[in-house]
Amino acid sequence: MIDIQQQTQDAIDLLVESDTERGLQVAVYHRGDLVVDAVAGQADPVTGRPVTLDTPFHVTSTGKGVTSTVVHVLVERGALTYDTPVVELWPEFGAHGKERATVRHVLNHSVGVPGLPQGTTPEDLTDWDKMCTAIADAAPWWEPGTRTGYHSQSFGYIAGEIARRATGRPISQVLRDEVAGPLGVVDELFFGVPASELGRQARLEEAAGGMELTPDMIAAMAGQVPFFRVVDGWTAAPPAALPTAAYCNRDDVLAADIPAGGVMTARAVARMYAALMDEVDGVRLISSERLREVTTVTITGVDEVTGSPATRGLGYDIGFPGPLDSPTLFGMAGSGGTAAYADTATGTVVAVAKNRVTAGDYSTFHHIGALVAKALGPR
Repeated sequence: MIDIQQQTQDAIDLLVESDTERGLQVAVYHRGDLVVDAVAGQADPVTGRPVTLDTPFHVTSTGKGVTSTVVHVLVERGALTYDTPVVELWPEFGAHGKERATVRHVLNHSVGVPGLPQGTTPEDLTDWDKMCTAIADAAPWWEPGTRTGYHSQSFGYIAGEIARRATGRPISQVLRDEVAGPLGVVDELFFGVPASELGRQARLEEAAGGMELTPDMIAAMAGQVPFFRVVDGWTAAPPAALPTAAYCNRDDVLAADIPAGGVMTARAVARMYAALMDEVDGVRLISSERLREVTTVTITGVDEVTGSPATRGLGYDIGFPGPLDSPTLFGMAGSGGTAAYADTATGTVVAVAKNRVTAGDYSTFHHIGALVAKALGPR
């Protein structure tokens, strides 16, 4: 095997030197072994503080893969099943025809509650009970299980409240106890960053030339872009609560349990995916049988929220167009260009965390993916 660590380091150094990225981390696992752990650039563009291997990044929806993993570990422990009705754990969730919704529907984004009240603010998002009460009382946009649509913010509250009801612990604690602790990454894998750890994380910045979406622009797009449409005062994209750099840098957001996203290092989330597929330093999170179940396609079709084709397993997207794309690839990407994906056929995990927000642009991840695919050889 060629020196994939040095090749990756050279590649990300060049991304920073060319001003394509401000600061980033890349981690690669192969069959349970960490083969790349590389960093480059600045964690804070104001102070010049450098990125280190243990600098956590807010990775927006890349964190959904961690949320899903918490649920899978609880299923593995027997705390619930994928076909458990949500109302068995959370009776209030059954309002307005959602009583047949199951944990499976939550994980594959078919539960039918993709929105939040249009006026939701960042302060609202930090209020767990307020958000869960609103979501439980929401009318579904479709009958649970019949369609799929990306639950951009509501996913974290629904999955997180299921975990809380099943264990009596907030999902940030379940993550520490059941995933981060056993893997030795409690200081690098967070929902709800502890007060003592605030200030360690990378500070995000918008890409140069990036366009900030104003309420008027969002209203104009609502009729054309499904993601921004409003249904009875609810939307998947509340204008004041979009995951911009300013939102992700807020201390109250970082400190709160908002498990539609997460704060983590590339190597921590890569280690988690590696431990789903293989034993990592004596730890495997789920059985091989459960791995096959959660990475099997459960629903496909045009996404009711994004308008794009969707192929989903249980809590992870299956495939990701680019150099690593494969029907055996599973993981999640974040809105700012971060991503973490694993391939069960090759035993490879690639994770990229970065602090320059490139909305919908995953060119850095794909650049690293191409390098990794070449370095590790044919499938």
